[in-house]
Amino acid sequence: MIDLHCHSTVSDGMLSPREVVRLAHRNGCTLLALTDHDHTGGLAEARAEAQTLGLRLINGVEISVTWRHRSVHIVGLDFDEHNEALQNLLAHVRKGRLNRLAAIAAKLEKKGITGAYDGALALAANPEMVSRTHIAEYLIHSGHVRNKQQAFTRYLGEGKPASVAHDWASLPDCVAAIKGAGGLAVIAHPMRYGFSATAKRNLFEEFKALGGNGIEVHSGNCDKNDRLNYALLAERFGLMASCGSDFHRLGDYSGGVLGACPELPPGCKPVWESFQTA
Repeated sequence: MIDLHCHSTVSDGMLSPREVVRLAHRNGCTLLALTDHDHTGGLAEARAEAQTLGLRLINGVEISVTWRHRSVHIVGLDFDEHNEALQNLLAHVRKGRLNRLAAIAAKLEKKGITGAYDGALALAANPEMVSRTHIAEYLIHSGHVRNKQQAFTRYLGEGKPASVAHDWASLPDCVAAIKGAGGLAVIAHPMRYGFSATAKRNLFEEFKALGGNGIEVHSGNCDKNDRLNYALLAERFGLMASCGSDFHRLGDYSGGVLGACPELPPGCKPVWESFQTA
């Protein structure tokens, strides 16, 4: 019962770090990593609760990366959360979120939609972590769209009127920061990017050459075929295997059950066997 990818209210999750740990424990989890987007601010609270419950908690974070003009996510695991270089990188990425929000709000205003900047911030539990999801929620609440999908197809998706291209951390900087903090770098949910076989190979090869450690063989509610395919890819590229529910909120069935990932396929080298934290 291992889960190395989940989110709290420190980024875009529904539950506080303490509540995430409690739910994972109730679900039978014995090893958990809280991996909020670009932020480690929930780790101390999560650690305190995990110690109370007797659950093993590993430091985690999910870092937004721009790779060849595409967004990918890299999970850092078992690192020193006080490492200055890592925290500087995360602060830089978070600042980029606010800059992107301002640019999107300006484009929406040209379409006659006002108040998006302040409206999205008001909906974000942590203003540093405001995202396009919060902008979509504002568009729904203000009556401009009916649902999140319409917000993206009409305004926020790639090529739409309020789309704003954004550069996150670079892949070399991201992996170097995680490794420099003593951690392990893992490609999050690789099955979701829609990459061609060539692009996937290029990503894995570059990631491995930079010192990357693993990929999520299981993520969210992916099926057995996905797990088997990515187990073979992990073996092919000499990468360890990780797993995570990518839990965000109760009732969201795009993610898996918090703390209850299925077993890895045979032949995988589990990333947790390399953890240093007791």
